[in-house]
Amino acid sequence: MTVAMPALFAAGAAQAAPLATAYDDDGAITVNGKRTLILGSYYAGNKYTAPEPTAELYAELAEAGFNLVRANGANLDLAHAAGLMTWTDAGTIKLDDREKSAQAIRDNVNAVKDHPSVAFLETVDEPAWTWMKAEARIPAQALAEAYPIIKELDPNHLLYTNHAPTNLVRTLQEYNAGTDIVAVDIYPVNPGGLKHSYALFEDALQGDLNNTYLSQVGEYTEKMRRVAGPNRPVFMVLQGFAWEMLTDEGERRQEKILYPTYEESRFMAFQSLIKGANGLIYWGTFFTPQPSDCWTGIKRVVREVADLAGPLAERTADVTLSADYHELGRSVDDGVQWLVKAHQDKLYVFTCNADKNPCKATLSGLGGWTSCRVLNEDRALPVENGGITDTWRRFDVHIYELSR
Repeated sequence: MTVAMPALFAAGAAQAAPLATAYDDDGAITVNGKRTLILGSYYAGNKYTAPEPTAELYAELAEAGFNLVRANGANLDLAHAAGLMTWTDAGTIKLDDREKSAQAIRDNVNAVKDHPSVAFLETVDEPAWTWMKAEARIPAQALAEAYPIIKELDPNHLLYTNHAPTNLVRTLQEYNAGTDIVAVDIYPVNPGGLKHSYALFEDALQGDLNNTYLSQVGEYTEKMRRVAGPNRPVFMVLQGFAWEMLTDEGERRQEKILYPTYEESRFMAFQSLIKGANGLIYWGTFFTPQPSDCWTGIKRVVREVADLAGPLAERTADVTLSADYHELGRSVDDGVQWLVKAHQDKLYVFTCNADKNPCKATLSGLGGWTSCRVLNEDRALPVENGGITDTWRRFDVHIYELSR
């Protein structure tokens, strides 16, 4: 199966009607009433060979399976021509200059609200976070005051707010009154020993959970689900860059340049979805040379996810699974995590191993299903006594398609 999103937006900008975005009671995004998995990018192109978006770069995103890109101005038309939805700036209230900032918001919204590519409007990035300080950069009240101004002008597009992977849950919840979609950026692929710099703590890590492994992505997804509640959409902003590439070229240490591999990107994407994300968006690809192994890996992951957008957009199936682990001489800490979806008379079980160690397990609770295909791996598993048995490497992903 392939994602069919571009067909929704193939008409020319002058003729097409504006999109209407909303969300279901489980947080799933709807586009013109259709449940839709969001796969987005902050950028088209990169600073080294293609610093300005082009029609070809937007087409590359669409071909890879992306259906959303951040764009402004004339680039809205270019993105739309490639079959992509967009999100763009609305802004927020400045509490020390309400009248002028409110007018700026109105101008921003009126300029884009009828464009046929626009799906979401963005308030302001990481408002609760100030580097190495407890004070909010922008108070929640600013977003709360901006929300009704934006919605009065444009009730048809959701508002998007991305948070840093810090701050208390209750602090971030204060911002819910000013947004519809709650997101968080987390970039855990880190060589260690980086210089203390912007967005990194004293230990040179961006995340601040006890879990410093790749599987912290899933914990942050759970955190943002607590922030958003069960009904509001959650997007995960995933890593598309190497931390060292954010430093000045003259200070860059080649031995510290570490990009996410395909396998790491695949794990972060599917763990996010397993833990309840309604959309995935990549940040940092502008600082990543293209072509490159990293960019090729990200596109490969997005294509895999896009090809499963049908099942992933469904509500979670009413299936109760359990895992029985087999002895491999190692402890199991987090172990296998899963998400079950029913789609077109088949059952899809998305799994990942959140443990730093390999594990082997039998997943039970699959009575009534008789055959199991492991997607993207060219193999099948027997279904025995309502269960399947498999082995996962550390931070591994297996996706099972079951038939009757």
